[in-house]
Amino acid sequence: MLRLSQNKGLAVQFCEEARKKILTLGYQWSLKRGEKSLSLGFARSLGMAHSGRVDYHGKIVLAPMVRIGELPTRLLALKYGADLVWGPEIVDKALVDGEMCKRVVNEKNNCVYFVKPKENKIMYKIHALEKSKLIFQLGSADPELAVKAAQLIAQDVAAVDLNCGCPKHFSVHSGMGAALLKNVDRLESILIALVKNIGIPYNIGISAKIRILEDVKETESLVRRICETGIIGLTVHCRTISMRNKEKAIRDQLKMISGICRKKGIACIANGDIVDRKDGLEVIKEWGIDGAMIARAAKKNPSCFRIEGLLSQIEVAQEWLRMAIQTDNSFSNTKFCILQILDDKSISRKTIFQPFQNAKSFNEMVKILGMDI
Repeated sequence: MLRLSQNKGLAVQFCEEARKKILTLGYQWSLKRGEKSLSLGFARSLGMAHSGRVDYHGKIVLAPMVRIGELPTRLLALKYGADLVWGPEIVDKALVDGEMCKRVVNEKNNCVYFVKPKENKIMYKIHALEKSKLIFQLGSADPELAVKAAQLIAQDVAAVDLNCGCPKHFSVHSGMGAALLKNVDRLESILIALVKNIGIPYNIGISAKIRILEDVKETESLVRRICETGIIGLTVHCRTISMRNKEKAIRDQLKMISGICRKKGIACIANGDIVDRKDGLEVIKEWGIDGAMIARAAKKNPSCFRIEGLLSQIEVAQEWLRMAIQTDNSFSNTKFCILQILDDKSISRKTIFQPFQNAKSFNEMVKILGMDI
C-alpha cells in the first residue's frame, strides 16, 4: 500500500531519458536487445477484452502472496507463462470500511488505482494487461462487506477468490482466513453472497482457497458444502492450519477433493511444494486435479512458469526492476522483492546482494544490476 503522492515520483529518481526507454508505448514492452518482442501480441494472448468467466482448468498459476504478489511480480509471471495470477489478499474493510476507496485511472502507465482519498493511499493497483488473468483475493468474515468490497473491483478482474486458509493471528482473530474453516456456515454465506451479487451480475468467477483439515472426513464434508455455493474454482493448500510453509505438503486428500469438485463442474487447483511448470503438470496428472499453484518458487524466481525452464537470477532481477519502474512500483517494495530473487548462491554477496541491500534509489539499483537502459 502506497501513498499516491509518493508513488508519482518514484520512477523518476534517475534521468527522464532513461525512464522513457522503458515506458510502454501503448502496450509495447521495452526489452533488452536479443529478447523476443513482447508487444500487442502479448496483450492479445492475455485476452485484453473481458470474455466472461475465467476458466481455472488446466492452469499453472501464481499464488497470492503478501508483499511479493504486487503488480511487477504478476506481470512478470504472466510474461514467463503463468496462466492466471492471484494478487495479494486485501481485507474487505481496507477498501470499504469508513471511507470508500476511489477508482482512479492512470492513463500514463495503463493502470487502475484504488485509492483512499483522505489518506491519498493506493490500496491496490491493476494493469490493463492482467485484467483477464487477475484473480483478486479477498479477506472477509462478513457477506455484506465482502460484496461491497468486491463490487468496487469487479469490473477490473477476472475473478474474486475468498481466502479461507490464512492461519495468521490477524486473520483468524478477525474471523477471516482459516477461521472460516471452523465456521462453515459463515464461509458458505460469504461465497453464496459473492456468487449471487458479484459472480452472476458481473459475469466473473468466484472461487475459494482452503487448507486441508486433519480429519479426512471433515475435509470431505467441508468441500461438499463449499461446492454447493456456486463457485467455479477451489484451490487446496495441501497443509493443515497448524502446518508452516516449510513443512512438506500433504497431497493424500487431493483425489477425494478433486472427485467431489469434478462432479460439480468445479476446477480443483493444488498448492504446496510445486516448484515449476513441469512439476505442476506432473502433479496435475498424478493426482487427477485441474491446476497447480506456485508460491515460494515464484517468489524466488518468477521464470519458474517458463516451459523452457528457469532464467538466471540476475536476468530475472533486471526484468523485475524494469517492470517496477514502468509501473511506478514503490521503492521499498521493489527493493524487498528483488532481494528475494538475489538471495541465491549464484549471486555475489559482496558485489551485488549487499550493495543492493544498501541501495537508496532506483538509480543505484540500476547500476548495481548492470542494466543498460
